[in-house]
Amino acid sequence: MSPAPTTPTAPTTPTTPTTSTTSTTPGDGRTPRVLVVWCPDWPVVAVTGDDPVAVTEGGRILACSAGARAAGVRQGQRLKLAQRLCPELELRDRDPEAEARRFEPVVAAVEAFTPRVEVIRPGLCAIPVKGPGRYFGGEEALAALVGAAVTDALERPPVPDAVPGAVTVPGTETANDPDPDPDPTPQPEAEAETAPRTTPHAQIGVADGLFAAVLAARAGVLVPAGRTAEFLAPYPVGTLGDEALAELLGRLGLPTVGAFAALPPEAVADRFGPAGTVAHRLARGLQPRPLVPRDEEPDLAVEQRFDPPEPLAEPLVFVARTLAEQLHQRLAGAGLTCRRVAVEVACADGRTASRLWRHEGRLSATALAERVRWQLQAWQGMGTFTGDRDDRDDRGDRGGQAGFTLLRLAPDGLSPDQGRQLALWGQAVADDRVERAVARVQAVLGHAGLRRIEPAGGRGPGEQQVRVPWGEPYEAATPAEAPWPGRLAERSADLWPAVVLREPAPVRVLDEEGRPVTVDGRAGVSARPALVVVRGREERVAGWTGPWPAVEYWWDQSLARRRARFQMVVDGGRALLLTVEGGAWYLEAGYD
Repeated sequence: MSPAPTTPTAPTTPTTPTTSTTSTTPGDGRTPRVLVVWCPDWPVVAVTGDDPVAVTEGGRILACSAGARAAGVRQGQRLKLAQRLCPELELRDRDPEAEARRFEPVVAAVEAFTPRVEVIRPGLCAIPVKGPGRYFGGEEALAALVGAAVTDALERPPVPDAVPGAVTVPGTETANDPDPDPDPTPQPEAEAETAPRTTPHAQIGVADGLFAAVLAARAGVLVPAGRTAEFLAPYPVGTLGDEALAELLGRLGLPTVGAFAALPPEAVADRFGPAGTVAHRLARGLQPRPLVPRDEEPDLAVEQRFDPPEPLAEPLVFVARTLAEQLHQRLAGAGLTCRRVAVEVACADGRTASRLWRHEGRLSATALAERVRWQLQAWQGMGTFTGDRDDRDDRGDRGGQAGFTLLRLAPDGLSPDQGRQLALWGQAVADDRVERAVARVQAVLGHAGLRRIEPAGGRGPGEQQVRVPWGEPYEAATPAEAPWPGRLAERSADLWPAVVLREPAPVRVLDEEGRPVTVDGRAGVSARPALVVVRGREERVAGWTGPWPAVEYWWDQSLARRRARFQMVVDGGRALLLTVEGGAWYLEAGYD
């Protein structure tokens, strides 16, 4: 039997219980044993950059390298503070696609031991221990094999020295880090100048239940079966993931997980409700839910290879119609639909291109083939396949210098097909008529010939709406619901401009003496506006309001701008929306 865990000297630094070399005891019968593979600093690993480097999200530090931590950078810090602590810090935006793509070899390595792998997030995955542990000779043997396989997948450097008092799994790095922060223990300040560039490595932990196994992986240890509650006891209650509950428990004098777990379950349910009950189960080493292995999506992609390579793009359009019909048949046979379809093209010279098109089960085979044609035309117009040499084909329709070798249609975002409710007694569905009309218009005018209006973030009326080709998905780069100081009033029939110019038109605003009206840095107006000169025609100002100043992108000199907006009513009752920027006036929109 393994020795009992040592009582921690501080509530935030638990001492991890050790295991014997022959521990294969199953769990307590209620909570299954779980093995977790954790790759520290994975958002940093997935991006390129020399140490010190940090990945940002939402204006804060999401993850950072060892060199950045040695300088004092921590997860959750604001960017200004991080850059003040480490002036040479290199900032990178988070790249979720790169994180998932780079983590796939790790998942494949773990799947070699069991197909029941749950990917919690890129950089963290879990498997049940019971079946694989029996097959591979116990928990420690399984952990060692998984660690070695993950190490090979990551091609990591030699493992650092292990921390005494815990079982070190080959292919992992042991660190006594009780903090749920995904960053490992910071290096001493003395090592800041020699800190190596962040390299991918993994730590493995085993415990009763997923929650405890994640913490065990961060500590790099195997918690003995049935002793998970002891392992969790010294952790702060904030580890349970409920900030409101943690704050309340702190005020009640229950700062640690062990103190919270000692409460009777009935009393916790009465006092803290369902959320408290779930947290209490976690504190006692129980599991509120089982692992959810990822489902392997069926391969329903269709493709056509060309041998010899096809030099022209036009034949690919005819092939696309056949492939689209095959794709629809495969989806229907599997009872599935897809949100998007990827159009992929490859050339004999190694050039490839891919583009996702929105589908959502509404595109017919003909409509999908049309989108393939539009995409090929777009690639040709951009010179994607014509190469960089001066001796390009004048016709501009050749697949690179050697021709096309592959056309592939791959469904993306599969989901069960719920079918569509059709009208009864021969009545037509309005949506069907609209879709057919749109398809005909797009076939004549092209993909961008028919657009819809979508809301977007911004202060002016021209910025608060964008035109998106019909059928294309749209995700606003700046949310319309975000606070926009200096923004126009909320949209309504009597407040919103009737005409918004595509490009603001230059105008002049004069005072009673014919001098230009200016606006200073404090939004002060030099004189009362009296005349507005639009295209050489003077219009007298009957009333005006403003200014509404806005300082935008002040943190980026290439995008920074200062401007102020006015609403002015001219003779005849017509209202104008004017903008002054850099001392120049512009007409932005007009009201009825």
